[in-house]
Amino acid sequence: MKEIITLEDIKLLVDTFYTKIKSDSLLAPVFTDKIQDRWPTHLEKMYSFWQTVLLNEHTYSGSPFVPHAKLPVNQNHFNRWLVLFYETIDENFSGEKAAEAKWRAEKMAEMFYHKIEYYKNNPDKLIL
Repeated sequence: MKEIITLEDIKLLVDTFYTKIKSDSLLAPVFTDKIQDRWPTHLEKMYSFWQTVLLNEHTYSGSPFVPHAKLPVNQNHFNRWLVLFYETIDENFSGEKAAEAKWRAEKMAEMFYHKIEYYKNNPDKLIL
């Protein structure tokens, strides 16, 4: 097991995680419908996002919530997403950054879930 310290580590994390997503019966349809044939672009964006979050190398800009605002997801989707993320971390990494990645993923999933639910119940307030 290794620490998450380089961009190559981030790429391993992201690639392994999204391989799991693509074969998951609950999550694959949501991701495939949204991303379609733009997987390389999505993965590059995720490398940049996690590089910024975990390595403090500011390569990501944008608003991460916006693409998720109208996804047809519920708590089960977020729970499964976290299971696969934690699995990926535990199978490949250890240390402080691995723990931080799990914590950040948990907080992000929690926030995204609550914001999506809010906008489902208040569609007139959704500003993208």
